Amino acid sequence: MNFLKKLLNRKSIEDNEIPKEKVFISLDDLFVKNFIAKGGKFLYCIKKEEVISNLRNILVENNWNQIQVLDKTLLKFLDKKIQTSKDNLSLPVLMTCEHLIADKGDILLSSNQLKSSKIAEYSEDFIIYASTSQIVKDTGQGLTGIKSSFKDELPNNISAIKSYNIEKDDDNFLNYGNSNSKNLYLLLFEDL
Repeated sequence: MNFLKKLLNRKSIEDNEIPKEKVFISLDDLFVKNFIAKGGKFLYCIKKEEVISNLRNILVENNWNQIQVLDKTLLKFLDKKIQTSKDNLSLPVLMTCEHLIADKGDILLSSNQLKSSKIAEYSEDFIIYASTSQIVKDTGQGLTGIKSSFKDELPNNISAIKSYNIEKDDDNFLNYGNSNSKNLYLLLFEDL
């Protein structure tokens, strides 16, 4: 009996020594933290003019005079001087996405953005335009969002960009031959 008393008293003292507080961060902060930790380049935009300015700076910084635009609604952000293509897979890519996955910092894409190609078939340079309303907690919520948005015709190709460091060797045998690492810029527009 004495042994149990000592054990129980000791445990209660240890529990009281270190108070533990849970820290909650918002989904957008969690996404940005995980995205940057993976090597992504993040540009936060409050106005459409900031999107245009940041996009122009990305193109100048990388000396890109041509770009592949997979969503024609994004053409409004480009200067007329920039040549665009919609089917040259070797050019840097400007596109939208389905969702931004907060708990992993991943970018979820579907055939709505990728068309019939796989991520690995595109250039290693991506510029993604997304809004804060596209941030979801995890992949499950992202897939649920796709399912509810496209009830009648689900996309047939759903995948994610999970690494933003193209020099990093991935030794995970499950990813062999399927590198989704991209040099990625994210233009995140505040819409909430």
